[in-house]
Amino acid sequence: MLGLVQLGVWLHARTVAGEAAATVADLQAAGLSDAQAAGERVATQGGLHAVRIVTETGQDVVVVTVSARAPLFFDIGQGVITERAVSPREQLR
Repeated sequence: MLGLVQLGVWLHARTVAGEAAATVADLQAAGLSDAQAAGERVATQGGLHAVRIVTETGQDVVVVTVSARAPLFFDIGQGVITERAVSPREQLR
């Protein structure tokens, strides 16, 4: 039973990390300067710890990787979550 609860917590953490990455990618692609702070808020309010956000901005795309720790009861190496989001950069033509 405890294993099912832990699985649910892990899946929730993965979803939160993905949402944080998507938030940063969308805001960064639009050129907003506080995109990373918004992603950190999404991740921490979703229960993640030790959040690390890396943004790579290319000419046409923004790639965001979010790494964090899930709040697991028994962490046997599965507590580190890494999710990635890619968004095209908005450009005026």
